[in-house]
Amino acid sequence: MSTVTTSITDTTQSIFLQQQPVKMLIGGQWVESASGKTFETLNPATGQVLANVAEGDAEDINRAVAAARKAFESGPWPKLTPSQRGRLLWKLSDLIEQNAEELALLETLDNGKPIKYSRAGDVPLTVDHFRYFAGWATKLEGETIPVSIPNMFTYTLREPVGVVGQIIPWNFPLQMAAWKLAPALACGNTVVLKPAEQTPLTALRLGQLICEAGFPEGVVNIVPGFGETAGAALASHPDVDKVAFTGSTEVGKKILQASVNNLKRVTLELGGKSPNIIFPDADLKYAVRGAMNAIFFNQGQVCTAGSRLFVHKAVYEQVVSGLADYAGKMKIGEGIDPATDLGPLVSQEQLERVLGYIDSGKREGATATTGGARAEDERLKGYFVQPTVFDNVRDEMTIAREEIFGPVVVALPFEDVEEVAARANKSIYGLSAGVWTSDVKKAHKMAAALKAGVVWVNTYNQFDAAAPFGGYKQSGYGREMGQAVLESYTQTKTVWINLR
Repeated sequence: MSTVTTSITDTTQSIFLQQQPVKMLIGGQWVESASGKTFETLNPATGQVLANVAEGDAEDINRAVAAARKAFESGPWPKLTPSQRGRLLWKLSDLIEQNAEELALLETLDNGKPIKYSRAGDVPLTVDHFRYFAGWATKLEGETIPVSIPNMFTYTLREPVGVVGQIIPWNFPLQMAAWKLAPALACGNTVVLKPAEQTPLTALRLGQLICEAGFPEGVVNIVPGFGETAGAALASHPDVDKVAFTGSTEVGKKILQASVNNLKRVTLELGGKSPNIIFPDADLKYAVRGAMNAIFFNQGQVCTAGSRLFVHKAVYEQVVSGLADYAGKMKIGEGIDPATDLGPLVSQEQLERVLGYIDSGKREGATATTGGARAEDERLKGYFVQPTVFDNVRDEMTIAREEIFGPVVVALPFEDVEEVAARANKSIYGLSAGVWTSDVKKAHKMAAALKAGVVWVNTYNQFDAAAPFGGYKQSGYGREMGQAVLESYTQTKTVWINLR
């Protein structure tokens, strides 16, 4: 790593991190945990401690929910007009933009992702998200209903759900906070946010900016902590009206079970094992590059990762060889280095998980045409894995069925449209899919046939605040983004007035 890069790292750790709040935000105040406990958050590129953060548990969740309830019922928040809520969200987006470089560096240090993606993707998309939903605050409309009963005037109101618990993952910490907070606040709800224990720092910095923007006390509360304690307490809390969760399918099922005590609303954005399908009539150079981005972006730690690469047998060898060539040329290194293409995995636990799947693939007879091991040299001190392409894979293999959440793709040949559609759909997941073809009829046919919440044609991993996102089957239910998400954060009241 260059001297300049090391200097940037040192400066960031000595200046930015000392400014970060390590306490939690409850009722507009930065407070220590009720227990006084803290936990370490690490730089996954080095394994070094970045900060010690207040460790929330059930008592802290109780305090945060009480603050959110007070803000929703009797604070200034319900008295604000929709346009005032929208202006607060817009002001927050301006503050995020003004602090973009700090947030990008902080995201890279805490998560490990390459700084070029934090700068060009994570932060700008976060800004866009808050601005998009700032506009929706004034557009939540009811309707008049021409009922068949004489002398009745009937209409509906769209009202906020209430206190919302939001639990976000570690792969896109800042963006996921925006995906959850922006629509909830635009609709007039109050929030208790639990960031992932692996990556709490940008959520806490966002909390500072929320306070600076002028949101009333208790409208947004941020409680870092572990899923088994803080997360479980939030999911089961009797005074939480809705829970929104993004994470693994396994944990999503626990969230759903925990919600039963008061039948709170639940939306879940869960795991995936997404098929990415390349037909022989595709622009192969473009498709191979797209397949690389589909699996290796963010170290493969993406719920939509194109981890099952179906390639028509006529171009199979060409595509697999091209993908392996791309993978072998990727620069592996600390995310803070602007030249890095592939950073570390987020934690030691994730490293062991991914390496375990790689070993499983080899034991079951798959061949790693490139990669297939931990990336190790004198520069790499953290949780690095080589970008890996598996050949000689069968659909029933573990690596072809289960979500790995790392830079590992399995290549699978196919012969025709009906066959590949059936194989692609033979999964418990249904989050996303990719199709590469120059045939418009084939593109539409595949888009209709694939059981997935999102289908990309001749592109992959495109997201926009205006476009709904979510899964089929065990990839969850409910939608993030777009007008569709507003249904999750509002409820409909019907009013009947007798005009007689």
